[in-house]
Amino acid sequence: MAKRILVTGGAGFVGSHLCERLIAEGNEVVCLDNFFTGRRANIDKLIGRHDFELVRHDICDRTTFEVEEIYHLACPASPVHYQKNPVRTIRTCVQGTLNVLDMAREVGARVLIASTSEVYGDPHMHPQREEYWGNVNPIGPRACYDEGKRCAEALAVSYARQYGVGVRIARIFNTYGPRMHESDGRVVSNFVVQCLRNKPITIFGEGKQTRSFCYVDDLVEGFLRLMASDVDVPVNLGNPGEFTMIELAELTKELTGSKSAFVYEPLPVDDPVRRKPDITRAVERLGWKPTIALRDGLGRTVADFRARIGG
Repeated sequence: MAKRILVTGGAGFVGSHLCERLIAEGNEVVCLDNFFTGRRANIDKLIGRHDFELVRHDICDRTTFEVEEIYHLACPASPVHYQKNPVRTIRTCVQGTLNVLDMAREVGARVLIASTSEVYGDPHMHPQREEYWGNVNPIGPRACYDEGKRCAEALAVSYARQYGVGVRIARIFNTYGPRMHESDGRVVSNFVVQCLRNKPITIFGEGKQTRSFCYVDDLVEGFLRLMASDVDVPVNLGNPGEFTMIELAELTKELTGSKSAFVYEPLPVDDPVRRKPDITRAVERLGWKPTIALRDGLGRTVADFRARIGG
């Protein structure tokens, strides 16, 4: 049955894909974004539709919409963006989430909180299971985001326990795909842009640190299944395929036909050495697992970047 749904951060990379999917399934979507990192171009083809409403608003300021579901994605998600204004980042994580939960309590909406694998920090458990409490530096340069998201999770479960708000928590692992910002500092966008421009590929450390890359369409499918489920504990959403940065760089060079050489820089402070989700809970409770292999998804991502920036 069609619903009226609010997507905070709906003009962002992930949010715009989610808005499209929700509308494709017959829902009415209210897209809220302050355009700190979101872009109007991401949602251009939705503007003017009768079932899509764009509201320019900062979620740190209270507001109310009569909706049945809220996907709370509003927050800078790349290190370049969230470290640019750490106070704003943690305020968005905390005050923004408080405002969303108060709205949900008032209108009786279910909320999906977009959390992150960063709540695990530089993990001592590998792969990371939801039961793991993490290894996070609370005063490091990434703390505004890591601890902000940990607090957002705590707020969500507190509202569920005290007020009966229906909450779902998605712990998102590295996601990539079309519409990524070309200067967001994430490794996929960095490598693709550097390769398309035949510039040196920046490898931090020795390039042996690992990440697991989930294509955006797979993530959106996980969101919808989690929102519709009765799972009220955090769920990892990510692709368990694990790749070193060198492997990702080599694949990106191959897919772009680039002649870029590697240049090595020191590893950033508190940068996790290994990252891989245990998705057992998602598989068993949601019937979800990624379907798009890195080679295929990266090929689509390269095509999108090439159309936007050339190369």
